[in-house]
Amino acid sequence: MAAIALLFAGQGAQYPGMGRELYETSSAARAVFEQAEAERPGLMELCFNGPAAELTETVNAQPCLFCVDLAAAEAARAAGAEARMAAGFSLGELPALVFAGALSLADGFRLVCRRGELMQAAAAGPPNGMLAVLRLTAAQVDDICRRHPDVYPANYNCPGQTAVSGLAAAFPDFSAEVKAAGGRTMPLAVSAAFHSPLMAPAAAAFRVEAAAAVFAAPRIPVYANRTAEPYGADGPDCLGSQIDHPVRWEESVRHMLAAGADTFIEVGPGKTLSGFLRKISPETRVLNVQDAATLAQITELM
Repeated sequence: MAAIALLFAGQGAQYPGMGRELYETSSAARAVFEQAEAERPGLMELCFNGPAAELTETVNAQPCLFCVDLAAAEAARAAGAEARMAAGFSLGELPALVFAGALSLADGFRLVCRRGELMQAAAAGPPNGMLAVLRLTAAQVDDICRRHPDVYPANYNCPGQTAVSGLAAAFPDFSAEVKAAGGRTMPLAVSAAFHSPLMAPAAAAFRVEAAAAVFAAPRIPVYANRTAEPYGADGPDCLGSQIDHPVRWEESVRHMLAAGADTFIEVGPGKTLSGFLRKISPETRVLNVQDAATLAQITELM
């Protein structure tokens, strides 16, 4: 029997129409959407029809992605995919914790809505954002960042790709040095400098919000972005501190592989995490669930 690990998609993967086919196909997915819609009317319309510009705003993207991620995971579980472990990329950590039973859906959805609000507010001020750095090692990116004080390593994604966050005014000089080193940069479809010191006010406020939630022991290990290890008793602080610290994604995946995972299923829109997985461990089976066709593939395999 496959040792399945679920990977919950993060911000930047959103697109208008996401989740519609899951809602129409799976009763398990439909239940997630309907509970979220009751808490935040209009969420399904935004997921299913956009517009894209509104869906990309952090305050909207995060609750919408939470809903689609969790709906996809519940649809996969109903189709017979029993996960042994999970990890979520950035905001994907919240639906992963809900799926694992560490948080209730109500608490998880409340937290992701508040997280989006706080992170959008923290982005106010000088223009800021994120870049993917391609074709350089993480160590090379770290070294270049040390020479650009307004640019910070943010996501250690996979071999040959590290994302950075920072002030937009610092990006041209940073990108020029990346190019000189043999790499290139690419803007990311997010609206702020996530997982960097620029998010410190959001992280501090979110820790207070997380401390008010009821955390239970997860029924399966959930690997934390902040530590690359399974969640322990420090759930609220770990969840809060990932907002202004780098996502240790490659390390998390390698720890899941070492723990025995042999099949990874990305749940939620897009295939970004599937692409990372193929670069981290090319021989490992990776699938995704985001629509009726991909859900049907899971049903056939299980």
